Amino acid sequence: MQSQFDIPILSTDQMVEVDRLMIEEYKVALIQMMENAGRNLAELARRMLGGDVIGSRIAVLCGAGNNGGGGLVAARHLQNWGAEISPVLATDAWKLKEVPASQWHILQIMGLKSDDRSDLKNVELIIDALIGYGLSSNPRPPVAGWIEKANKAGLPILSLDAPSGLDATSGIPGDPCIRAEATLTLALPKSGLLTPRAAGYVGELYLGDISVPPGLYRQLGLEVPNLFGENSIIKIC
Repeated sequence: MQSQFDIPILSTDQMVEVDRLMIEEYKVALIQMMENAGRNLAELARRMLGGDVIGSRIAVLCGAGNNGGGGLVAARHLQNWGAEISPVLATDAWKLKEVPASQWHILQIMGLKSDDRSDLKNVELIIDALIGYGLSSNPRPPVAGWIEKANKAGLPILSLDAPSGLDATSGIPGDPCIRAEATLTLALPKSGLLTPRAAGYVGELYLGDISVPPGLYRQLGLEVPNLFGENSIIKIC
């Protein structure tokens, strides 16, 4: 499937295959892809805050999976750039997958602790890294509670890959579902993000480079133009 910008669009199953090929055939480790994703997420957050995050207060909501790991990477970069970061683990730390757990350990060494009682009132931006593109049902507690709290905060929300609660293939929002001001999706757009029904949840849609080789896309029968020759983040709509 092609987008209106002549960029191929992926289903969830196709994105799973991209991730598999990256790791198994191209030997690009998950931690490398996570670093690329989180660094681009931090950069887009900086742009949303006017290009300078020094002294800015940002809450980063992170789930137990790899999407949460990308959020933790973004938290590290933003902290290094001078922001005041409130990371929120929407799970017990021992439930984190291996690579996100490593990212969480780094933040602990930096002195950041989970602000799991945050009311999200004293921040300027909320980063949503709760659930990735693989959602197949309505979000469950405690993640559902953080989605509701984020939506009620009345603050700009930046989502990673897909707004938490949105089916990235169909574009059908779950109950609850993040209403983002902007979404940074990765590699290629997911089909559901471009549906009319999803527009009010996705907000402005951006695409972030995670260093997928062109040859990998050709293995999947996709011809992808050079998207990131000038910038590692591009606006789709």
